[in-house]
Amino acid sequence: MDDADAFSALYREEGEPVLLFLTRRTLDVELAVELTAETFAIALRSWGTLAALKSEQQRAWLFTVAGRRFARYLRRASVERRLVQRMGIQVPVVGHEDLLAIEQRAGLDELREALGRELSLLSTEQREALRLRVVEERSYVEVAERLGVSEQAARTRVSRGLRALAHALEPYQAAQEGSS
Repeated sequence: MDDADAFSALYREEGEPVLLFLTRRTLDVELAVELTAETFAIALRSWGTLAALKSEQQRAWLFTVAGRRFARYLRRASVERRLVQRMGIQVPVVGHEDLLAIEQRAGLDELREALGRELSLLSTEQREALRLRVVEERSYVEVAERLGVSEQAARTRVSRGLRALAHALEPYQAAQEGSS
């Protein structure tokens, strides 16, 4: 099998699991499609190394890259498309029916419900700090000013809120990923 066929086979095997993994984290199918395209663009660029790995190692490599792409998105709050564009990879256009099908397969309704439930269990202070920092994308200085606390207290509230949400959603995430 030549490199193009081997890469295509990898994409056919792992494309959907990577897409569902990212959809469950972003809660946004279109963003997940973009991050999946970036993940496979990096895989293509690194094919010389990746091709030598066993299939389970390739899968682990892809999910590590996908997780890093998601983390980078969170840090920068935007998807960088340069690599995808530079490599000439077209991000697939996803129709409304396809979006709904991916959302359903990724269990987004259940995940959103679980997230809402867990948010309601946070303290009012943590919820407000998360809203300001994550939803409104305010700096920690701004969060502190709005809450009338020190910057360190604002950071602590955001961190504890995120940690509580992540911990509460771990069993749900693991169960969902095991079914993909």
